[in-house]
Amino acid sequence: MNGEIFAAFAGHERWLNEALKEARLAASQGEVPVGAIVVRDDQVIGRGHNQVESLRDPTAHAEILAIGAAGGQGDSWRLDTATLYVTLEPCTMCSGAILLSRMGRLVFGASDPRAGGVVSTARLLDGNPYQHRIEVVGGILAAECGALLSDFFGQRRDR
Repeated sequence: MNGEIFAAFAGHERWLNEALKEARLAASQGEVPVGAIVVRDDQVIGRGHNQVESLRDPTAHAEILAIGAAGGQGDSWRLDTATLYVTLEPCTMCSGAILLSRMGRLVFGASDPRAGGVVSTARLLDGNPYQHRIEVVGGILAAECGALLSDFFGQRRDR
């Protein structure tokens, strides 16, 4: 049993590291460093990183962009067999998109005590009206994900 748990954790780390690459790309573009990927059948089917500033679009969060890209893959918009990996706990808007996409699983890195809509300020995925249960795994690579955000905002304050 412990070997199975470790293997599952190692798989989550692998994909969260891919999401961290997206987050670093966001930071290099002056965006808040949040990255997301959608994985189905061991393949990335959607990628996204925050682009709120560059697109001048308040909805251009990493999760929204990754879910939108993934929705165009396959023969259905439903992502019930897919996993969303994101470096920061999703906000309320992104939690809504996760619900509407019928995402099968959410794996996130750092929690967001100020605006997280999954476990921190609200539990929006728990009582969803679509009768679709979304498995949630949090805290994977939380230190690395959190450090990326802290460093980014620290540099901005120093300017």
